[in-house]
Amino acid sequence: MKRLGIIFSIGMLLCGCKQEAKKPTEHISETLNNPIDSVIEVVEVPEKKSIKHIKEALTAKGFNVMDYVDETTQDTILMQQYFIAFLKKGPIHGQNEEENVDLQKAHLAHLTQMYDLGYADISGPFGDDGDIRGITIYNVPNLKMADSLAHADPMVKAGRLVVEVHPWWAAKGFSLR
Repeated sequence: MKRLGIIFSIGMLLCGCKQEAKKPTEHISETLNNPIDSVIEVVEVPEKKSIKHIKEALTAKGFNVMDYVDETTQDTILMQQYFIAFLKKGPIHGQNEEENVDLQKAHLAHLTQMYDLGYADISGPFGDDGDIRGITIYNVPNLKMADSLAHADPMVKAGRLVVEVHPWWAAKGFSLR
């Protein structure tokens, strides 16, 4: 009797577990026929590079960098040398209105191109009518390159502006507030 009970239990177990497996094509068809009511967006998080890695990469490209430890936060701050170009009033102002408009368009196109190519990080005019008309901060390895790019500005070539470029240090990755 005990033997019959064990055989019966095993038989029930086998019968209860035996289900017909779905064919792979049935699963695909079922998935395609059921509409998805939500979309999952995959967001890639950029890899955070170490200060050492950033410093080595900038140095390899010819940039001047230095670092220090902030006493308050104990964070290592990486400083990079940029070049700030002061755009000052030039000696030539004899252009007519049409020439002025064309020069301004060419000047803005030049600054946009410098930004798009990664050579300039920020540009803009001053809000007063002083001798210094505006600035551009160049993110290039050396003074010679910054000076060359600043002198390629159509307003400078036309004599409406003159350029004065100075090395300038700023913390890497900090933004304006």
